[in-house]
This record gives sequence, C-alpha cells and structure tokens, in this order.
Amino acid sequence: MQAWQVHENGEPGEVMRLAEVERPTPGDGQVLLRVRAANVNFPDALMVRGHYQVRPPLPFTPGVEICGETEDGRRVIANPALPHGGFAEYAVADATALLPAPGSLDDAEAAALHIGYQTGWFALHRRARLEAGETLLVHAAAGGVGSAAVQLGKAAGATVIGVVGGAEKAAVARELGCDAVIDRRAEDVVAAVKEATGGRGADVIFDPVGGEAYTQSAKTVAFEGRIVVVGFASGTIPSPALNHALVKNYSILGLHWGLYGAKNPKLVQHCHEQLTELADRGAIRPLVSERVPLDGAAAAVQRVADGVTTGRVAVVPQNGAAA
Repeated sequence: MQAWQVHENGEPGEVMRLAEVERPTPGDGQVLLRVRAANVNFPDALMVRGHYQVRPPLPFTPGVEICGETEDGRRVIANPALPHGGFAEYAVADATALLPAPGSLDDAEAAALHIGYQTGWFALHRRARLEAGETLLVHAAAGGVGSAAVQLGKAAGATVIGVVGGAEKAAVARELGCDAVIDRRAEDVVAAVKEATGGRGADVIFDPVGGEAYTQSAKTVAFEGRIVVVGFASGTIPSPALNHALVKNYSILGLHWGLYGAKNPKLVQHCHEQLTELADRGAIRPLVSERVPLDGAAAAVQRVADGVTTGRVAVVPQNGAAA
C-alpha cells in the first residue's frame, strides 16, 4: 500500500515521503481500517516537526483523524494508532474507540466531526458551561477547531464574535454564522470586542492560539467570564497574571481533550451522540475547504502548518470514497 512516512523531523513539505509499504498489522484490541478520508490537523504538523507532546518512533505515518471502513463494512470515525497514521491507504485503530460515522455527512465531513468538534463541545459545554444568550469570542474562527467552536456556539444560542487574520478568513467566519467578525490584521481586537459588547466583554473565550490572542482575551473577558485555553498555535505559551484574574473575577480553564479518552471515555461517546444529533438536523456541518488526493498530503500538511488554510483540508486516498 501507499503511505506517507517521516524518517526525520522537519518541515512537512521537506521530510514527508510517499512510499510503498506493507499494510499495518493490527495489535491486540486493534482493527485494520481502509482509509476513506483523513483530515489534516495542526498536531500533524507539530508531530512531523517533532514539537508535539506525542513523539512516535521514526519512521511514522502522520494523520490523527480519519473516516475509515472496517473489514466487515462499517463506516467509522477513528484516531489511528501511531505509528500507523491516516495519511495512507490503510491504518489501524483501537477497536473500543471506534465511533459510527453519521450518515448525514460525507467521508471528509465525518472525519472532521471528531477532534475539532469534540474539542469545541468539551470546551464550551463541559468546561465553560456556555449558556444561551451569552457572548462567545472565538480566536482563529475560520480555522479547523475555531470553525467548529463557532458552529457549536451558534447551536447553543450564543452570540458569537470571531477573530480572524485577513479578509478571506473574515468572509469564511461570516459564512459560518459569526454575529461579528474582527480582522486582527486590520482592527484593534480589544477595542472592537468592547464596541461589539457595549463595553461588557465576552462571557466565554475560546483560545486555540495563545500568545497575543491570550493577552487580548484577558483584556476583553467579561465579569465572571471564562477563558478556555485550548492550544498554542501561535507558538507562544502565555504566562497569565493571576492577580488580574482575581481582581476581574474571571476563570482560566484548560482543555486537553485527549485526556477524556483515558479518564472518562463514556463522555467522548456522549459527546459524539450530541454532535451526531446536531449534524443530522443541520445545526452543524464541518467546513471542509479542500479535498486532495493521497499524493497531495505533504503539501496540505505544510499549508496547515503555515496557517494559510480555512476549515479542514481532507486527504482522500484513491481507494477511498469521496462521498
């Protein structure tokens, strides 16, 4: 079979190599999956660079999120068990962690319903307890995780403010349903948020960026607001001033979605059921901005690493179905 492999860490466009390899052999408790679609996530780029908290042994095949087909014909969503990731014709995954792919979504959309939407759901509903009528601020609102948070916020009855970088991403954020969109390249984010909220600030802030975005979050969070720290796509991990949280009465909440699989897997299943119901009634639909063949995976991972994509980019192997 064909699979992308990383023999040394570096930039995805330079170190990922498409090779002919043997199909992976499932271990105890694992199943072999034919990859129908694999979505590119920012952690894929970090993993290729060697900058992620998980460092699979070299060589490895990246790709942490797929829609696949079991040997008995079931269409499922899975996180492949590295080093046999999803940018390949076949992958392996833990049998107990497979989730049924919603029939209302095509393969690429179904794959994208997993990491980003689970992250958004846990951040907004489990950690921040977002309520209808509250104001939600989403950083990187046109990205893979941010676009999920925007849709989930709207589905929950929140007023959603999206922060993006550039006019093209601003247009995408508006199409996603943001009530207000702020282009950080052209506007003062703090002033724009205060204007949009009448000076009150945002009740919940979804931050997968860190760095300057977190600084802006602390300045725009409302009284008794909640900032959910989801990641650090900027590459800069902030050091919050806890005295500021004290005098302004807001909460700083961390979210490591992957922990739920180990600590409380029933919640992951419950979340998937909620997401499937929302997808089936059309309240959410993953934004898949591009579908590329298997031989385009390295370039796709590089584009995600460079921050020039919107929504999700899906890799669809030649042996997989696009719909």
